[in-house]
Amino acid sequence: MKYPLLFISLLAIGFASCSKEDTAPETEKPEEEFFVNEDAATFAEIGSIDIGETGAAEISAFDAQTKRLFVVNNDEKNGAVNRIDVLDFSDPKNMKLIHSISMQPYGGAVNSVAVFDGKLAAAIESTDKQANGKVAVFKTSDYAEIKSVTVGALPDMITFSPDGKFILTANEGEPNAAYTNDPEGSISIITVDNNYAVTTVNFSAFASKQAELVAKGFRVFGPSNSFVKDIEPEYITVSEDSKTAWVTLQENNGIAKINLTTKTITDIFPLGFKDYTADGNEINVTDKDGGSTVLAKWNVKGVYMPDAIALVESNGTPYLFTANEGDAREYTAFVEGERIGKLTLDPAAFPNAADLQKEAQLGRLNVTKTLGDANGDGKYEALYSFGARSFSVWNGNTGAQVFDSKNELDVKSIAANVYDDGRSDDKSVEPEGITVGKVGNKKVAFVGMERADAVAVYDVTDPSKPSFLQLFKCGDAPEGVLFIPAKNSPTKKSLLVVSSENDGVVKVYTPIQFNNPQP
Repeated sequence: MKYPLLFISLLAIGFASCSKEDTAPETEKPEEEFFVNEDAATFAEIGSIDIGETGAAEISAFDAQTKRLFVVNNDEKNGAVNRIDVLDFSDPKNMKLIHSISMQPYGGAVNSVAVFDGKLAAAIESTDKQANGKVAVFKTSDYAEIKSVTVGALPDMITFSPDGKFILTANEGEPNAAYTNDPEGSISIITVDNNYAVTTVNFSAFASKQAELVAKGFRVFGPSNSFVKDIEPEYITVSEDSKTAWVTLQENNGIAKINLTTKTITDIFPLGFKDYTADGNEINVTDKDGGSTVLAKWNVKGVYMPDAIALVESNGTPYLFTANEGDAREYTAFVEGERIGKLTLDPAAFPNAADLQKEAQLGRLNVTKTLGDANGDGKYEALYSFGARSFSVWNGNTGAQVFDSKNELDVKSIAANVYDDGRSDDKSVEPEGITVGKVGNKKVAFVGMERADAVAVYDVTDPSKPSFLQLFKCGDAPEGVLFIPAKNSPTKKSLLVVSSENDGVVKVYTPIQFNNPQP
């Protein structure tokens, strides 16, 4: 009898061990423990849920312990919606709304969410957008509040460091409509183990370098005429060892580097400009060309102005992947964008200005009025449009560009018949979201394109040479792209969750084919 009892005891221990494994936080499970030889070029939709209208389903975060998906919902059409919706994600093919966490007690709209080890962190702006915002932390199990702390103005994105010791927010600090109140842009670093103590840092240490930075393509141009107030942090990624963070400064066309040990900003990397006269950079610049999708060279530059940022570390080098969306400042007191057809072009630089300014040529293209008139005579000798219609890879140590997708996102979108010619005069496919993950034996990047309503998938195993794998349709205006690795997935397969802000739809994708076993 003792052998059956021993067997039962061992079996019980085994089940207990498996249970603990399933609920352990992602960072405690080495990647090599779980491997599925998936084909990263075969992602297809397996599930979808509609949680609202415009403003719903902006950003999502997944908790492996409870198998729940937490989704930002600021539905603009159904009243004063300001909440985090909780979805049962145990079966991604049949997601169900099971709870909502109201953000009304904490202030204004909730902008972003992140999850780590049973904790849900939310970035919430103030009802007065120029005032300091809050971060609220909840248990993913019963939604009880753990802590609420004050951060900088307009926290727009939130993330945990991989070790869970820090919560970081990119505090955009947007001005009011009259531009009479322009808060400082900042980064808040919250130390979880120190009772969620907050250190908020601004960019004052670099104010003396403004001229040097601007000469390299950094932008400081708002009516507040203040370096510190003009900078607007957008999105954050963190190194695998949780010691370094990088933050996109979208309107300013730069990336900041942060030492998380000392809680200081150590670098600002200006990103420069993209040349649309170069081979491979051809673009479509007008929505008044009879629906043509022909791409051509134009004497225009692109301002990268990245939104989302993701990280791939390879051979000791951090590679930063950016979605080069572009974003114009548009306020009652200050509008920087203008169509080329309404500008006065310098005849020395543009001898054929009369033709170029026709609607079927460059006349419809939106550009910034803050660049291109170097001598201030009101005549533009250069033209700078918003965004770069691409994703790029940058060396995280130096800020040097090591790759740009050129016009491939346009080319692939046109081939897939998802290109929106009505956006040719603005930012084209408008790459906005980007995330990376390991699918089978490949590192893969997913690029969400807001105006193409599609996601492009790239093999980035060699970060300096991304190669296109596939493109698939998603919801209307994808805002969030969330990768769930197979080892933490409820299906034990890699999952991509795409949340779209214009239709409030959350869609789930997974590889449907597998590679042959490795010899």
